[in-house]
Amino acid sequence: MKMLGIPVRLSDAPGSIRTLAPELGQHTSEVLAELGYGGNEVKKLRNNKVVK
Repeated sequence: MKMLGIPVRLSDAPGSIRTLAPELGQHTSEVLAELGYGGNEVKKLRNNKVVK
C-alpha cells in the first residue's frame, strides 16, 4: 500500500513513522468511554451500526 511519507523535514527534529495508522474502529470503545459512554451503550451503538 502506498502511503504519504513525512511531508516536512526539519534538520533539528527529523520526523519518522513509527507505527501504522489505526484500523477503522480500533479505538472506538476507548474514545466513547472517555466521552462517558458505558459498555452497554457502546454495544448498543455497535449493534445498531452507528459506530464500528
